[in-house]
Amino acid sequence: MLTLPITPTDMAERPARERILLTAHDLFYRHGIRAVGIDRVIAEAGVTKVTLYRHFPSKDDLIRAFLALRHERWMAWFRDALARHQASIAALVGAPASPWAALVPTLREWFESPLFRGCAFINSVAELGGALPEVLTLAAAHKRDMVDALADLLPAAAPNRLARAQAVALVVDGAIVRAQSGPDGVQEALSGVQCIVDIIV
Repeated sequence: MLTLPITPTDMAERPARERILLTAHDLFYRHGIRAVGIDRVIAEAGVTKVTLYRHFPSKDDLIRAFLALRHERWMAWFRDALARHQASIAALVGAPASPWAALVPTLREWFESPLFRGCAFINSVAELGGALPEVLTLAAAHKRDMVDALADLLPAAAPNRLARAQAVALVVDGAIVRAQSGPDGVQEALSGVQCIVDIIV
């Protein structure tokens, strides 16, 4: 899904820059950016300090690359998961699914994954928003793309299409935060999203 199944052998065969970035991606997302030092990334990526700094001159550069990779991977997964669940629902009912019918199953897929640690962008803003303002810019761009993906589920001529997608996206962000509190939080988050979707759709 959002973390590639990479074996130690696969990782050893990858270029150094890719090993560093994939390692940083998984460590930053799992443990938080501030909690993970450069030395840990170096050790787990199996590179030297010189090699890391040749590709990423500072930790800030590595953070920016991590967020760019996370954005690319998450958006690809999100759009694919929406399409998969939409097709499954349509096949089940024998008719086209309502525009946002796939949203709750898509979020459930993510929230119930053992890899789920919330939204990397919400987490990064909370950790670094003031210290690294570019994080705010990257997070805003990520959220705009999420809104666009939701808007794309509505017919092009749907009234207030963008505003409706923005409203649902805000609810999704709240659900992501709530889901981090555990299984009860996941169910409450999904129920809340379903309630809002039923109203807005």
